Amino acid sequence: MQFRGRPRLLTCHPAPSGDAAWLDLLDGTEAEKAEVAAATGFRVPGLGALQEIESSSRMAAEGEVLYLSLPAIARTGDDRPVLTPLGIVLSPHHLLTVRFATVGAVEALAARPGKAGDSFATFVSLLEVMVDRIADSLERLRAELDTLSHAAFEAELPVHNRPAAMDRRLRRALRAIGRTGDHVSVLRDTLLGVERILPFAAEQAKHWMPPEFDDRVRTLRQDVASLNDYDARLSDKVQFLLDATLGFISIEQNNTIKILTVVSVVGIPPTLVASIYGMNFKYMPELDWLWGYPWGLLLILLSAIAPLIVFRLKGWL
Repeated sequence: MQFRGRPRLLTCHPAPSGDAAWLDLLDGTEAEKAEVAAATGFRVPGLGALQEIESSSRMAAEGEVLYLSLPAIARTGDDRPVLTPLGIVLSPHHLLTVRFATVGAVEALAARPGKAGDSFATFVSLLEVMVDRIADSLERLRAELDTLSHAAFEAELPVHNRPAAMDRRLRRALRAIGRTGDHVSVLRDTLLGVERILPFAAEQAKHWMPPEFDDRVRTLRQDVASLNDYDARLSDKVQFLLDATLGFISIEQNNTIKILTVVSVVGIPPTLVASIYGMNFKYMPELDWLWGYPWGLLLILLSAIAPLIVFRLKGWL
């Protein structure tokens, strides 16, 4: 069982030496960092060091102490997933996690009933929880993408769908696809982080890692590889739906332009007729006709209807 808190630093399951096997530092103060360093002998990494993206900065070994970092998933106030750096310092006797935001995987592992194991067991359990949560998130995202795909390609639209309603529908679809794409990207970054640090830690800790963890590490690596492939397929589907939605937007824009073109073309013949009869020539036979005015109106009406009939026969409307 792990206990955490601020401003004081509390400990979890005692290791054989009597010290804590897992220490979790959440947005720790300088005093807390000094206390951790004194208790474990670790060099407690800061936020700047954990944000480095080079492999040498994210994976380093100093004797038997491993300094690891990866981007972990945190939630904002509006429940939007974001990346936050998670530092992991691992030795045969201690595991230290350093974070600056609430990481769901750490909270979930800390909430598990029962005693925590040794440092490497806790490290592997933490990665397993992260991978399990990522798998659950990918399954939910797949269901959301299936819903978006059905709405885009299979759902029946009203026959007389107004342009404004279609515009709102496409905007909502674009926002939903964008949010899903961001979430998939966040999960991919975390998976890549786990994929990098796991073999490094297993290789560096092979002299003191309990041998019974070989199968768990191997299974975890296989799970990460399969989830990476699944994430890549979801990314492809997100891109496909994005392209399809943009294609629908282009079609709607073309339809709007087509309507404007038809309206302008339909208005040209009546304008021509009205212009002819609006000329101020002295001798115009229709001026003396008893039914000249109704004749002019009828001619204007027929000249407007004729293009519509032609467009309809051509299949342009």
